[in-house]
Amino acid sequence: MNRRRLLAAGALLVVALGASAAIYVHNKNEPTRKRGSATEEFVTTAEPKPRPKPSAPVPWPMFAFDPARDHVAPYRLRPPFRKVWSVDAHNTLEFPPSVAYGHVYQAQQKGLFFAINAKRGVVRWRKDTGRCSASSPTIAKHVVYQAWMDFVNCPQGRAGARGFVIAWDADTGKKLWKFNTAPVESSPLLVKRTLYFGAWDRRVYAVNAKTGKKRWSFEGDDQMNTSPAYWKGRVYVASYGGTVYALSARTGKMLWSSQSHASLSGREFFYASPAVAYGRVYIGNSDGTFYVYGAKTGKLRWARPLGTYIYGGAALYRRRVYVGTYDGSFYALDAATGDVVWKKSMPSAVHSSPTVMKGLVYISVCSTCGQAAQRSVKHGPDGTFALDRRSGHTVWRNNAGKFANPMVADAKRIYLVGRANLYALEPRKKSKRKRR
Repeated sequence: MNRRRLLAAGALLVVALGASAAIYVHNKNEPTRKRGSATEEFVTTAEPKPRPKPSAPVPWPMFAFDPARDHVAPYRLRPPFRKVWSVDAHNTLEFPPSVAYGHVYQAQQKGLFFAINAKRGVVRWRKDTGRCSASSPTIAKHVVYQAWMDFVNCPQGRAGARGFVIAWDADTGKKLWKFNTAPVESSPLLVKRTLYFGAWDRRVYAVNAKTGKKRWSFEGDDQMNTSPAYWKGRVYVASYGGTVYALSARTGKMLWSSQSHASLSGREFFYASPAVAYGRVYIGNSDGTFYVYGAKTGKLRWARPLGTYIYGGAALYRRRVYVGTYDGSFYALDAATGDVVWKKSMPSAVHSSPTVMKGLVYISVCSTCGQAAQRSVKHGPDGTFALDRRSGHTVWRNNAGKFANPMVADAKRIYLVGRANLYALEPRKKSKRKRR
């Protein structure tokens, strides 16, 4: 009898341990979910950011437009558009251009760089670096700053791989200085006289924008491929190790760090760049969850699983967060709580970051993204869409578009990024009715 009882007790223990293990595995792999609040580190009284005048010499200075990386354009252009010119870059355009001094500056993935007359589409000067690029230029005071990675054909993980950030004269293309380091994939951030960027050697660098001399560097837990953002004396950057860092812009001292969810298979990486608004840091992870941290404290303010992968940065405008996923969904979320305001089904994966301009959200979709993915990816045509920011209703569509932010702008034109072509579009003039 005692033996039977022992066997029964042992069987129950095995079942209980199995159930406990199953619950643990389920909970560990379940993504983080947290609803936010408008009363915790949510600032709505901040002064509006200065926006350039229509005659500003640098209408689009850097990736995502400004140091906060909010992806909001100050211009008032709306569709329908007509094509003014196009330039064939001969290979992939993964990131959008910047616009300054009457020119559009565009880096191509396989080593070419173009300075293009914004009105006529004529290439004024070009460079062939022989290096790969997956970033946008930054422009100020007639200087163009561009980051480059390893040699073409862009090997991943090559031992001893090197890259650099270079400063060119915006008018002539003359080299002013060159900062050699590990491959640099992030778009440089310029604040006052300092340039900030991350590299594959796990470091964030701050260099003198005039001389290219290093001011400081900070080492994180993995490659620093995101484009840094800035807010109130702090630089925010995220790593392939799944960590978000807040650093002192002056010294590089770490002020806080926070991490994405760690499942049994490990912590996934940040490729999307952070954006800062309302006293919070907004960023999507490749685990498909969108995370929001307090900009001062680093505390998790909300987290919402959205899809299979998030690779593009978010646009932040009027208490809304606009972001897309690889399983073909595009969202407008409440910036305070993370609640879904609306959701739009797109024809294919969303790799790009959106741009908000004049009541519309511009977003590109990618036909070939995620071909080697282990989770669900939506496959369909390439294209760029303009959605009503309040409802998600499609207002305009163009068949060009793929990887990059779909467009940047100045006061007269938008510049639409296709797979390997750059297009200048301007609003169609309204026809005047004939007088009787």
